Amino acid sequence: MNEFEIINTAPKRTADRPLAGLTIMTVEDSRLASEVLRCLCLKSGARLRRADCVASARRHLAVYRPSAMIIDIGLPDGSGLDLVRELSRAEPRIPAIIATSGDDMAEADALKAGADAFMPKPIFGLAAFQQTILRYLPISSPGMSVRTVSNEIIQPDLTSLQEDLLHAEEVARTGENEGARLEYLTQFLASLGRAADDPHISATALDLEGSCQEVFAARIGALARERLSL
Repeated sequence: MNEFEIINTAPKRTADRPLAGLTIMTVEDSRLASEVLRCLCLKSGARLRRADCVASARRHLAVYRPSAMIIDIGLPDGSGLDLVRELSRAEPRIPAIIATSGDDMAEADALKAGADAFMPKPIFGLAAFQQTILRYLPISSPGMSVRTVSNEIIQPDLTSLQEDLLHAEEVARTGENEGARLEYLTQFLASLGRAADDPHISATALDLEGSCQEVFAARIGALARERLSL
């Protein structure tokens, strides 16, 4: 079954599954954040597609058009703001383009770039997630309204945290443009610490600012092994 067949099945939307039949695409480098979004979509009736970088997102978008986009601003191969600008000017336009970041100060830049809305990380609340997307989609059904239907909070799967740390260690050890890579990893770790509610990861991100590649890789590797042993 292809993407268009899935979307066109159009299952009935209900108050507890207000996004039924929709496909949401996230451009997100963190597996932990992606897993939370997957659970939010599952509980809302939507299907989630994931790209982990700007280049991957463009390949996905050449094949299908999602109902909504959730774009992380900090990505390994560039800024999500560039993708927001590109999509906000495209015709036909994706109805809901939502930017997200662990940096609350990024909201103004996201909206200026053309995002319809901004969701600060970590994103755990089901009702806020649903309402943010519904606000920009022309999918209203008779008798339905955009309202709080659940106060449920999604708890992240910490297996994904371990995968994120192992990935970060690999990125720290390999590749070119060391300065840009380590700057990206610093914000990646800070965001991961907030999402996992792990003060040690957040503190490590602060400690590593300005460190060399070898120190960076060693500290992240130690974190990954520590979390794998839990």
